[in-house]
Amino acid sequence: MPDFRLLAMTEKPVSGSVSEGGLDAPTRLPLDWRKPEFYDTHALEKELERVFDICHGCRRCFSLCNAFPTLFDAIDTSPTGDLDGVERKAYWKVVDHCYLCDMCYMTKCPYVPPHPWNVDFPHLMLRAKAVKYSHGEARLRDRILTSTDAVGRLAGIPVVAETVNAVNRSVTGRKLLRKTLGVHENAPLPEYHSRSFRRHERKRKRPTLEVRATPETRGKVALFVTCYGNRNEPDIASDLVKVFEHNGIAVALAPREQCCGMPKLELGDLQAIAKLKDANIRELARLVDEGFDIVAPVPSCVLMFKQELPLMFADDAAVAKVSERMFDPFEYLMLRHKAGLLRTDFKTALGKIAYHVPCHLRVQNIGLKTRDVLKLVPGTDIEVIERCSGHNGTYAVKVEFHEVSMKIARPVVQKVAASGADHYSSDCPMAGHQIENGLEQPRAPEHPLTLLRIAYGI
Repeated sequence: MPDFRLLAMTEKPVSGSVSEGGLDAPTRLPLDWRKPEFYDTHALEKELERVFDICHGCRRCFSLCNAFPTLFDAIDTSPTGDLDGVERKAYWKVVDHCYLCDMCYMTKCPYVPPHPWNVDFPHLMLRAKAVKYSHGEARLRDRILTSTDAVGRLAGIPVVAETVNAVNRSVTGRKLLRKTLGVHENAPLPEYHSRSFRRHERKRKRPTLEVRATPETRGKVALFVTCYGNRNEPDIASDLVKVFEHNGIAVALAPREQCCGMPKLELGDLQAIAKLKDANIRELARLVDEGFDIVAPVPSCVLMFKQELPLMFADDAAVAKVSERMFDPFEYLMLRHKAGLLRTDFKTALGKIAYHVPCHLRVQNIGLKTRDVLKLVPGTDIEVIERCSGHNGTYAVKVEFHEVSMKIARPVVQKVAASGADHYSSDCPMAGHQIENGLEQPRAPEHPLTLLRIAYGI
C-alpha cells in the first residue's frame, strides 16, 4: 500500500492544525474550488483512487449510504479483488450515490484531518460532481429539480399550482413525469402553494415585543424562509414565527432571499452557488449588522450557511459573519431556555413522539436540541431515531435511486411503525414525507415546530 501521507493535500485548515493524527476533533479544510487544477480529470481520478483505496482497507462506512456498498461491491467482484481491478467508470457510480450528507466525515472516518491521510470523502465527491457538471454532463432533469427558485415561481402561479399538484397526485401524471423527467412514480413530491409564506407574512401585522438579549442571543431574528418553507409547506414557517413570538423573540422577514444553494451543491454547480451566495449574504450580513440573528426552518439550509459556504468562501468576511449568527430554530430556543427566557407554560401534552434526526442536523454538532425542547413539555416521551431517511435532496425522487433510497429509509420506517407513537416528526420535512411514503399505513408527519405550537396551545 502506498504511503498516503506523501499524497495528502496540504491546504491550511479552517481551524486547528494538521497533526500526526491522534484523538483531535475533525477539522474541515477549505474547498479550493476556484483553482484550475480542481477540475483536472486526471488529478481527480488519482485522488479518487487514493481515497477509495483507503476506504477499501477500512470499510467502516459500509452501512451509511449506497456510495460505499457500490464501491466495495465493485472491488469485490473485480478480477483482482482489489481496487486496481475496478474500471474507472465504476468510480462515477460511487459519486452518483453520494448525496453529501457528511455523516461519513463527521461520525465514521478515522482518517479525516488532522490525520495526515486527509480523507474528506464528501468534498472529494463534490469535486467529482463539479468536474462532471463542468463537462456538461448534468441531465436536464437534474438542472430542473435543483432550480428551486424558478420552479417555485412558476408553480406558485395559482392556475399552474393547481395543475402541478393535480399531476403529482394522479397515476397518469406520475407516469408522464417518469417518462419525461425520470422522476419515480412512487417518490413523494411536495405540494405547491400559490399563497406563499412570504406573500402572507408581508401583510401580517407584527406584534411589538420588548427585545431581551442574552450573552448568546440577540432576542430578535431574521427569518430565512427557504424555498421549501415559502412555497411547499408555509405552515412550518408560520409555526416558527408563532412559537418565537410567543417566547418574546421578535421575528422579521429577510426582505429578499434566493435558494440557499444546497440543491446546486448536490449537482456540482459551484458557479451557481457563488451567485446565490452573493445575493443572500449581502442581505443577511446587513441584517446581522442591524442586530439580528438568523434562523431557517430547514436543516440543510442552516447547514449551507453554517458550514458549506464558509468552506467554499473561506476568505469572505461577510460569509463568516452570517455563519456566526445563523441558528437552527431549536438551538436558538434552547439558548433562550438556558437564559431563563423560554416559556414553559405548555397547555397540551404531546404523548409519545417518534423523532427522526436528519443527517444535515446531526452534522451541525449542536446536540439534540429539538428533543431537549420537546422534552420540556409535560407528558411527553420522545424516541430518538438517528438514521438516514434516504431522501437527501433530489436523490429519492429519481428513477435510478428511489428504490435504493427507500431501502436506506427502511430502518427508520420500521422504528416509527413499531414505536406506537402518537406523533412522528423530523426537522427535515422532506425526510418526514419519505418516512410517510414507507409506512404500510400512511399518516402525515408533524414538524417539531408544529408540535411545539400545539403544546403551547397557540
